[in-house]
Amino acid sequence: MREQDELLTIGRFARLCRLSVKQLRHYDDSGLLPPTRVDPVTGYRYYAADRARDALTVALLRELDVPLAVIAATLAADGADRARLLRAERDRVAERITRDRARLELLERLADGGGLPDYQVADDREPERRLAVVRAVAGPAGLGERVGECVGRLLAQLDGVPWRPPLWGLFPLDLGEGMRIAVGAEVPPLPVAPEVPPGPERTVLPGGPALSVVHHGPYTRLPLAYHALLAAVHERGLRPVPPVREAYLVGPGEAAAEEWTTRVVVRVEERAENGTWGSGS
Repeated sequence: MREQDELLTIGRFARLCRLSVKQLRHYDDSGLLPPTRVDPVTGYRYYAADRARDALTVALLRELDVPLAVIAATLAADGADRARLLRAERDRVAERITRDRARLELLERLADGGGLPDYQVADDREPERRLAVVRAVAGPAGLGERVGECVGRLLAQLDGVPWRPPLWGLFPLDLGEGMRIAVGAEVPPLPVAPEVPPGPERTVLPGGPALSVVHHGPYTRLPLAYHALLAAVHERGLRPVPPVREAYLVGPGEAAAEEWTTRVVVRVEERAENGTWGSGS
C-alpha cells in the first residue's frame, strides 16, 4: 500500500483537519463525515487522507455557523448546485444581520432615551373603510419585504381605479411564520354593472372604538409604537380586535426615513357587565 493511501487514526486525522476527535465522532454519528474504516473489534475509526478536503470544508463551514444539514447537502453537491446552496446560506446570514442591526438600533434608542419612548395613545372611533387589497403570507423576518411587494402589486392593480390615500397595512395581532397580511387602499363601492372589469379583492374594515398612536421614523422602530399601543389596550381592560391597521401617512419616496409617519390603529372591545365583549358606545 502506498504511503498516501494509508489510513490515519482519528487523532492524526483530527490534527490534520483542525477538528477535534469529539467533533469527528459527532460528524460520524450524524452521518456527515463517516470514517473510511471502523475496526470491527476495537471500534477505532480510520480515515483516508483524501477525506481531508471534505473535513476541512466541514470545519470551515462550521466556523461560519452553517447548519449541519446545509453542510451535508453542500458536500453531496457539486458545481452549480453547491454554489446555489452557499448563496442561499449567504442570503440567510445577510437577513439575520439585517434583523440584528434593527434590534441594535432599537436597543441604542432605548438606552439613549433612558427607557421606552412616550407615545401619546389616542382614543378614536374608526369609520368603516372599504378597501381594495392584495394579500400575502409572511414571516417576521421577511415582513418588510413582503409589505413592499404588496404595495407594488396593489398600485399596479389600482391603475385607473380611483382611490384615496393613505395606503393601509393589515396585520394579525400575533406575528409568526405563515401569517396572513394585506395592503389596501380606500376605494369607492363597485358599480353594479356587468362591464366593470375585475380588479383587486375588495374588503370592508368594520368601524368602531379604537386606540391609535402616531409613529415618526423608520419602520424598524414600529415595535416601540406597538408596545405603547397594546400596553394601553390591556391597561384599560379592553380587548384588541384584529387586524391591526397601519396607515402610511408619509413613507419612502416622500421624505427621509426619520420623517416617515405611520398611524397604528387597533379596534377595541369593552367587557360588558355580564362578562361578554362588545364594541362599546
